[in-house]
Amino acid sequence: MRDALVSWVLGYVHAWNSNDPVDIGRLFSEDARYFRRPLGEPWSGRQAIVDGWVAHRDKPGTWSFQFEILGVDGDVGFIQGRTEYRDESNYANLFVVRLNEAGECTEFTEWFMADPESVS
Repeated sequence: MRDALVSWVLGYVHAWNSNDPVDIGRLFSEDARYFRRPLGEPWSGRQAIVDGWVAHRDKPGTWSFQFEILGVDGDVGFIQGRTEYRDESNYANLFVVRLNEAGECTEFTEWFMADPESVS
């Protein structure tokens, strides 16, 4: 599972940079749910995730992302990240990702917090 999770995160970063609907869609199962905030309404289904992502995309080259796999419990992985934007705040991230046997994400939840020292 750890190798599948690393592969998935690398694919996520690639899709984040490309904003290509095909790259985004291949990360998620047909019935996946994507929570941009833990208590918010998710984007539900692959097409809704692609549409939502493209509508809220970050411009390539304006950010960098480093990550570490914190742990795996069954089909759920925990990823700690740091996103640094050139012209905006920087963020600490926690991704909770559930993968199916095909390596597709069936549920994604993002937790993030702005670095108070980088707030513009």
